[in-house]
Amino acid sequence: MPVHSHFKIYKPYGYVSQFMTNDRHAKNKKFLGTLGDFPAGTMAIGRLDETSEGLLLLTTDGAYSYHVNNSNIEKEYYAQVDGLITANEIQLLAKGLSISINGSLYQTKPCKARIITTPLLPPTRQKIRDDRHGPTSWVSITVTEGKFRQIRKMTAAVGFPTLRLVRVRIDNFTIEAMQPGDAFAINP
Repeated sequence: MPVHSHFKIYKPYGYVSQFMTNDRHAKNKKFLGTLGDFPAGTMAIGRLDETSEGLLLLTTDGAYSYHVNNSNIEKEYYAQVDGLITANEIQLLAKGLSISINGSLYQTKPCKARIITTPLLPPTRQKIRDDRHGPTSWVSITVTEGKFRQIRKMTAAVGFPTLRLVRVRIDNFTIEAMQPGDAFAINP
């Protein structure tokens, strides 16, 4: 039975959730493989888009990757949104709503959503407008699915576009005091 390696990594803003590409147009992209010395065959479990940051799990075990991606494992995100979100919008997020996925309407599953105070997160390289352009607020959204840009589409659907998105937890793994680019071996 092969011995597999597992890691948790804080994906920085501006990186793509893959290790390499054959796309000649991706020369200027930043890939996860530059953030550590990972064994051959390491893959990201799920994805975070280039403009999102936070926790990613990495593994050399395809079966474990499949399990995480196809089980009802919770993934928690902190989203800084444009404007002061209210309890009404939080309720709409929690109940599930229709968003567009690949040109078709998709009904999100019910999830956990709540307003939070500004979280203690590492600084980001992302340029985020300041309060001179209007207030912002933070929400925690915990889902058990992971459609393309789902959290961003959900907050936009209730009228509060996401300005910064950080995944802080996958199941029992968290970013704790990690900094962007940190990677640690784990035992799942």
